[in-house]
Amino acid sequence: MRKGIWYAIGAYVIWGFFPIYWKWLEQVPAPQLLGHRIVWSFPFLVFIVLLQRQWKAFRAAISAPRILLIYSIAAILLAINWLTYVWAVNAGFIVETSLGYFINPLLSMVLGVVILRERLRLWQWVTVGLAAAGVLYLTFSYGSLPWIGLILAFSFGLYGLVQKTAPLGSLHSVTLETGILFLPAVGYLLYTETTGQGAFLHAGAISSILMVGAGVATAVPLLMFGAATQRITLSLVGVLQYIAPTMYFLIGVLVYGEPLTMERLIGFAIIWLALIIYAVESFLFHRTQITVLV
Repeated sequence: MRKGIWYAIGAYVIWGFFPIYWKWLEQVPAPQLLGHRIVWSFPFLVFIVLLQRQWKAFRAAISAPRILLIYSIAAILLAINWLTYVWAVNAGFIVETSLGYFINPLLSMVLGVVILRERLRLWQWVTVGLAAAGVLYLTFSYGSLPWIGLILAFSFGLYGLVQKTAPLGSLHSVTLETGILFLPAVGYLLYTETTGQGAFLHAGAISSILMVGAGVATAVPLLMFGAATQRITLSLVGVLQYIAPTMYFLIGVLVYGEPLTMERLIGFAIIWLALIIYAVESFLFHRTQITVLV
């Protein structure tokens, strides 16, 4: 179990440093960064599948049309999430990206109720209500919806919902999703190159290396996360997941000097309160369940 905890912490810490990584590439348009993230992730993931001698199993698992349809939807949602995130980071909205990942687990509970007919416990409803109040407060204080955070939360929440109903493991699913996006990404990058807009090999050696490295940077924490979920409870994974958005928030405010107004602080504080209640309630509930089983 201890190894699983370290896998999870490692994955979330790597994700937490992503704003700095993408900031180093802020001169590259976000769609091109998305393209490189996909193009270099896919061969690396295929290499991992081959290394683990799972290629035959992978090919057999993805042969059904239903599987391809499910993961095509997942791939589109993942692309929307990645594109929004990279654009927001380089446009100076790191703090707002943290909002999306703070409210994502609470939104996932709502999606579970609406679509999967799951039932929430009383205190889970309290956390959902507080999160909604926090978003509404931010909306009225800004005069507009915090749309970046909401797009990130909804795209990743819906992605998780699709994953919940899909049969493949984490390695095979991410390999298939990036494989589905691979040819469109290659086509787009070739188009930017032929039109003189391409950044790869034109924006300096360091930038080009970082664009290639985006594949490894994307795949490694995903593999660590998959290994963690196999070793520790989902409730513990859920609590640890707040490492990444907390790091986003601190990096946005302390490293890049994004404004932290009193209105924004109050809105985030309401959502943080919801998350504290969510974490404590989940911990106590699962501890009770274990006690009953024993």
